[in-house]
Amino acid sequence: MGISSGAVAFKLTYQISPIIMTGGIASTLVGGMLPVLSLSNAISFVGGILNPGSSALSLDDYFAYFQPLPGGTLIDQQVGMYPFANQQVAANAVIQQPLTISMLMVCPAGRGGGYSSKSALMQSLQASFNNHNTSGGLYTILTPAFPYTDCVMTAMTDISSGATHQVQNSYKLDFLKPLVTLAAASGAQNALMSQISAGLPTGLSSASTGRVAGPV
Repeated sequence: MGISSGAVAFKLTYQISPIIMTGGIASTLVGGMLPVLSLSNAISFVGGILNPGSSALSLDDYFAYFQPLPGGTLIDQQVGMYPFANQQVAANAVIQQPLTISMLMVCPAGRGGGYSSKSALMQSLQASFNNHNTSGGLYTILTPAFPYTDCVMTAMTDISSGATHQVQNSYKLDFLKPLVTLAAASGAQNALMSQISAGLPTGLSSASTGRVAGPV
C-alpha cells in the first residue's frame, strides 16, 4: 500500500526537515532561511527533489530524522516563593520565562550517505551550526503541536544508547526561545506587576492587601 500525500507531507515537515535556520549563515539567501535538510542531505536534496528529471529520493534514504523530545514548554511562568497577601496578588505576581524545546536527531550510518560519508557530513553539520550560532543566527523549530520561532541553539549532545551496535547515532539539539524584543520583555510582566514597577496606583485597597490603614 502506497503512502498518502498527507503522510508524506507530515514526514517531510516534522521528521525530515523540521529545523530551519534564519539569519546568520542564511542571511545571504533568498528569504533569509536555510533548512537543515539542505545541509545534511546536500547532494541528495538537490539531485533527488529539486531535479524533476531524476529519480525521487526515498523517505527512508535521508541522513537524519528528527522528533521533539518530551519536556518542551509552551508556557513557562515563574511565581514568587514569598508569602502573598491574597490570591489576587499571587495570581498577578508571575514572570514569563523563555520557552525551550529539544529535538532528537537520529542519523544511523547506512542511510543516505552511509559509513563512508557520515563523518564528513557530521563535521560539516557541526561547523554549520557553530558558524550560524556565532554569527547571531536563529532557528525555527516545527513540531506537530506548536511552532517555535526565533530560537537560539544552546547545545548539541551525543545521547546514543547501547540499543544498537552503532555508536554516535543519536544527538539531542537544545533550543531556547528568549525574550528578544522590548515588547516580549514588557509582556513578561502583567498589568499589576508593571504598575508596581512603575510606581503607579494599582487599584488595590488596604483591605485587599492585608495592610492596616493609618499612621505607621
